[in-house]
Amino acid sequence: MLILTTFLTSCSSIAKLDVFKTEVKRAPLNLENPASPKMEELKFIIIHSQNADEVFAKMKEQGKDPVLFGLSDDDYETLAKNFAQIRAYMIQQQLIIEKYREYYEGNDSTSDATDSK
Repeated sequence: MLILTTFLTSCSSIAKLDVFKTEVKRAPLNLENPASPKMEELKFIIIHSQNADEVFAKMKEQGKDPVLFGLSDDDYETLAKNFAQIRAYMIQQQLIIEKYREYYEGNDSTSDATDSK
């Protein structure tokens, strides 16, 4: 009985814990925007059955080795679509980075509104 009383009285002496909330500013991301890729100029030469000899002769005069990489008109359209998808993906990634930056660093109008609370 004495042990039970000791345990019960010792628990009653615990002070109530006060919980409070302190807002901590988010650390800035310190991320630089990715550099835009520098594209080199690319020249397409359209070769068909009527101008093939002329194009190859002109390339030899310029000291270039004539090499063919062929695409059909459907494949060229697919290539253009693929580049459009890559561009859209890059834009999406840039928006995500901007949203992270906005979340972590905020802007002045948002921080003023939270400071006044």
